[in-house]
Amino acid sequence: MKIGVPLFLLRPEHMTGVAQRAEALGFESVWIPEHLVFPVEITSRYPYSADGVPPIRVDAPHLDPLLLLTHVAAVTSRIRLGTNVYILPLRHPLVSARLAVSLDVLSGGRFTFGIGLGWLEEEFQAVGIDFRTRGARTRECVRALRALWTEAEPEFHGKFFSFGPVKFEPKPAQKPWPPIVFGGESEAALKRAAALGDGWYGVGHTPASAATQVARLRALLAGAGRTGAPFEYTVSHGGPALDRDQVRRYADAGVDRVVALPWRRGRDAEDGLARLADAVLDRS
Repeated sequence: MKIGVPLFLLRPEHMTGVAQRAEALGFESVWIPEHLVFPVEITSRYPYSADGVPPIRVDAPHLDPLLLLTHVAAVTSRIRLGTNVYILPLRHPLVSARLAVSLDVLSGGRFTFGIGLGWLEEEFQAVGIDFRTRGARTRECVRALRALWTEAEPEFHGKFFSFGPVKFEPKPAQKPWPPIVFGGESEAALKRAAALGDGWYGVGHTPASAATQVARLRALLAGAGRTGAPFEYTVSHGGPALDRDQVRRYADAGVDRVVALPWRRGRDAEDGLARLADAVLDRS
């Protein structure tokens, strides 16, 4: 079982030190969430909490996650670097492809591209993009990214994006591309992941709830003719403190990676990492 940690509730200047400590302790990956902009007041419903209220402050500092992970990559050598998740339809795929390939190359092929459609309608309004088209935009973006990352003279023509033929170099360090992992819990989100993704990232799960989603995804993969295709199941842990028994139950549920946040305040991050490592990592 792979165990990752989110670089959440940390000030940007502390992320490299925490990531270095996570790598030294044996954690497999670090993850950074993303928002481009916040409204002064959020009216959209957050889909991953019972009350619909997001666990964020609109005035909290946010740096671009791909730049932050490049910063982390420069001071680490083994730990994987993921986004949980990058809001792909907010940007032109040429921009996302260039940033992502830069991180993948500079990190030596350690990037996992967690992507999502976004839930914050005000964010889309701020950049003048129709919130209702974000699903279709995401599908086009993924197809365009893969063309840019694999073809000698990539070309793409869709409803929302059109370019080429163009030259786009270098190609990613990972072949054929960095894993594209879809977030989302709805039936539509799972269908997108099964049809287009290299994996899925679920939010706030227990082993039992993860087992349900893994079973649904396996059925959808089969229906899409992708049985046996490389596909990785990642969930963020939403229950009490993670322990070895829960890790075993996640594995039994078919999960490949659990991401757990072992601190409530940034200043407790390194102590929290040490406690989680003692609880779940086999460092013999």
